[in-house]
Amino acid sequence: MPNVLILSGRAPVALDHARRFAQQGWTAYIGDSIACRLSGWSRAVAGKVALASPRADPAGFVAGLRQAITRLGIDLVVPTCEEVFYLSRYRAALPASCRLAVDDFDKLRLLHSKWDFQALAQSCGGNPPPSAVVQTLDEARDWIRATGGGSGETGAVLKPEFSRFGVHVRLYPQGIPDDAPPLAAQGRWVVQHHRAGTELCSYSIADRGRLLAHAVYRPAYRLRRSSSYYFDQHSSPAIHAFVSRLVAHIGFTGQISFDWIDGGGDTPSVIECNPRAISGLHLFDFADAVPAALTGEAADCAIPTATRARMIAPLMLSAGLLQAANSGALSRWRADWRRADDVLVRGNDFLPGVGGLADIGSYTRLAIQGGHTLREATSRDIEWDGEELAAV
Repeated sequence: MPNVLILSGRAPVALDHARRFAQQGWTAYIGDSIACRLSGWSRAVAGKVALASPRADPAGFVAGLRQAITRLGIDLVVPTCEEVFYLSRYRAALPASCRLAVDDFDKLRLLHSKWDFQALAQSCGGNPPPSAVVQTLDEARDWIRATGGGSGETGAVLKPEFSRFGVHVRLYPQGIPDDAPPLAAQGRWVVQHHRAGTELCSYSIADRGRLLAHAVYRPAYRLRRSSSYYFDQHSSPAIHAFVSRLVAHIGFTGQISFDWIDGGGDTPSVIECNPRAISGLHLFDFADAVPAALTGEAADCAIPTATRARMIAPLMLSAGLLQAANSGALSRWRADWRRADDVLVRGNDFLPGVGGLADIGSYTRLAIQGGHTLREATSRDIEWDGEELAAV
């Protein structure tokens, strides 16, 4: 029986991976540097591995990971969040006998950069919106005026070059207002023409340029402008074709995700890339060939065989219900609730739902101790913002 170690067990996608691997005959272990009861309390998980923070202690992270791979006889390591960058950077320090579902560090950096990705997306036919690097709001305003002039486009989107979850994104559909606050000191900022349309997200797995799993969804309910908690399956041959071209063009291996705006034309606009897992994974049935895609053994490209939407039920029942009540959309909320399955509690595996609540308590404590927001506390220890990573 092969053994898999899934990292960032705090994430619902890690729980999803563990359940699927376990159902398909693997022994699944979870690794993380903070509380991960959401996955660790699942019946699908054989054990947990406590790791050092890759951001704060990369040498400790690598040493702990190396020890776990050897002690548990791990055949495959699957990252789920931004620890993917550290896993890739230090892959040479880990046992060569173990497969790591990651690509080369320089390739991941190119994809993670909101600026460098634009040229690659354009060359692969992704129809990205016009973009530029700026340091100030005045530079952004000048660029929007210069590039939108003939078409009358004034809407702008601003984001740090390295960012995540849409937390620092600024949307100005009608143009950048005079009283907009200055750009924070977060490295280079990228300004883009604002695109109106339907938001879509895609999740894929590739091996040496072959697209082996692919799903697209509409993030129907969001926490403000950040993460979604309702995942509505969507079909887009244009997105499938783009992802297939891009992974073939760069010979990509691993999990890769994209954000899109579908304005109703022939080609949706790709906005940015996340070279890691996102919630599109939840759309796959537990029997779908996702593990085979991650090992590179799949013969064809798997698409979700399940047809029902997916949701994080506690958030849908709280934030989603409140949002629906405030907007007069309770009937739609009830219909959406009925046609979706929870990703936390599945069958008799109910403890992850309780574990998720316990994890929130741990994150709250970390936020108070560190003077951070709750969202920052959930990922601060694994984030990478483009800085140089020293050798270990």
